[in-house]
This record gives sequence, C-alpha cells and structure tokens, in this order.
Amino acid sequence: MSEIDMKLTDFTEHWEKDVDFSIRNVKHLYSEKTPFQQIDFYESDTFGRFFTLDGYLMLTEKDEFHYHEMITSVPMAVNPDIKNVLVVGGGDGGTARELSRYKSIERIDVVEIDERVVRLCEIYIPQTSSVFSEDSRVHLFFCDGVRYLKNLPEKSYDLIIIDSTDPIGPGEGLFTKDFYLDCRKALSEDGILINQHESPYFDKDRIQMQKAHKKLTECFPVAKVYMFHQAVYASGLWLFGFASKKYDPIKDHKPETWTRFGIKTRYYNNALHKACFVLPTYVEKLLE
Repeated sequence: MSEIDMKLTDFTEHWEKDVDFSIRNVKHLYSEKTPFQQIDFYESDTFGRFFTLDGYLMLTEKDEFHYHEMITSVPMAVNPDIKNVLVVGGGDGGTARELSRYKSIERIDVVEIDERVVRLCEIYIPQTSSVFSEDSRVHLFFCDGVRYLKNLPEKSYDLIIIDSTDPIGPGEGLFTKDFYLDCRKALSEDGILINQHESPYFDKDRIQMQKAHKKLTECFPVAKVYMFHQAVYASGLWLFGFASKKYDPIKDHKPETWTRFGIKTRYYNNALHKACFVLPTYVEKLLE
C-alpha cells in the first residue's frame, strides 16, 4: 500500500475491445492491493475524487447521487414502512447515507467483504462514507455477503439492497439463483430486493443483465427492471432490478407518503419513479 506520487496522469477504463473511457490529467492519490481486489483513488477537475476496483470506476463525487438516490428512493416510495435494511456491498457508504436520511428506518446493516474499501473511503471520499461514523443505526459487518445471507433467520429485513460490483471476483456470488433465494427467505412478507442489474448496451454487460433478470423472475412473484443515467458507467445506461413478494413498483407507488418524508433529492422524483420503469423497446425484448 502506498501514497502515490501526485504528478498528473491519465485514467482509462476499457469498456470494449475498441472502446475506452478516459479522464485526462488526474491525480493518482492512493493505491492498494488487498486479498480481494486492487483499490485506487484519483482526483480530477471534472469529476472530483473517484475510486476504482480492479480498474473499474465505482463512483465519482460529481455524480454518485444518481446511483445512490435511485437505489434507495424507489423502494422507500413503494413501502414507506421499511424499518430494517440490509446493504450487501456498498462499502463506499453512499447507499447507507441515503438510507440514513429516512428517520423512520431503525437499522441499517452493511455487509462488505473488503474492510479496506470502507476504511479508505473514510479517508478519501467522506462525501459518502462519513455516515459510518455519524449514524448509530448503521452497523458494519466485514464478511462474505453470500454466507451472511445463508445464515440469516427468516424475515430478518424489510429491504435488501445488493450494491455490488460486476459479477466477477468478489461480486460473483451475488448474482446466483441460490443467493436470490436466500434473499427471499430473509425478507419480510412486505420485503423488497433491489440489485445492481448491469447494462443492456455492451454485450458482456447485457448477458449478465439477462441472466440476473431470469433468476430473479424465477425467485420472486414480482420482478421488474428500472433504469437511470450514470455517465461514468459503460454506455451511461444502467439498470437496477426490483423484486418483491407482493409489491408492484408502479401500482404500489406511494408518492404522497414519500413526499412527506421531506427528502430533498437531486435526481429522483415522483414523476421519474414511474418513468424509470418505462424501458426502451430493445431492452424490453432482451428481458423477455
């Protein structure tokens, strides 16, 4: 592990064999290889600070609110009575931060396999990670999310959010049918599952998206997909999955109740809630 020479460099993520995403003239702040992955922190004029895992960009200070508002606001606007939440992954703290804005939530458990992600984000990106030390409802567990779910009693949580990396390396086990079945068992009868659902655009992401959706439809009576814009993710078009034992995210949307929470958002709103489930025709066909 080491602080990096602060000279300017370029960061490039390879999206496809002939497509790269680059940010020029960034400061490389820190680099560390853990037993799980390579972690790097950078700073740029346009995106602020950002960090990568195994060379893939996870978040930037500029637009992380797109992702974190959409992964949390949608389920809270469908079941505003959520009290106990599990976040699998989410070591940067952004998802826990957004959940902590809901004073009605009683407990937020965050299961992160790599403690170094949390500790380094606390140093380099407090914008998202400060919640870990500031909210006593947030509890950190440094362990394998797959094993954690496997050993849970039934109906432990009202909301489970799978805030994972892509289905490779540490995130691979979070995209299996067995894992989704364990999530269903751990959810209350009113429970909702939200998962990072990949993208429909490039082939490798599309295949994983289709596999994840098929497994969710086999495990839950309600399984929908909604989309949001994340400029720094491959293609900019990214998806979340919504799965539930009983709630439909459109029919059971409760805009008035959500508005009474008084949450000031920059991306999510009640009109967008319904609109984000309206998918492009080619995406609908891929999901059939």
